Amino acid sequence: MRWDSQKRKNRASRRSQRKGEALIGRTWIFRGLNRSGMTRKTLPLHELIGLKVKVVKSSHPGLIGIEGYVIDETKNTLTILGRKVWKIPKIVAEFEFEVDDKKIRIKGEELVGRPEMRLKKR
Repeated sequence: MRWDSQKRKNRASRRSQRKGEALIGRTWIFRGLNRSGMTRKTLPLHELIGLKVKVVKSSHPGLIGIEGYVIDETKNTLTILGRKVWKIPKIVAEFEFEVDDKKIRIKGEELVGRPEMRLKKR
């Protein structure tokens, strides 16, 4: 956010400053080319961005039932876009990913770490 030195007023555009807020209400999400080869065993080795996800279990009861698309992934969190944008810690939740017609449940502890570093763990 920059300030106009002469008028002393905020020059930020009228769009939201939070990551992902501009995507709410859009109907498309890029889901990748071919993800049919994913299984429960190989899911941590794949890119999660673009997958449809639902939080099925969590130590925090307010997170259960959140569903949408993964729009960002960090070492410890998944950013999920649904009716709004949520940042879900991986360590406290169990996720259900929808790949083609399959539903794959996986604990968040298995997903902790940067995507590029998870490849080396196997």
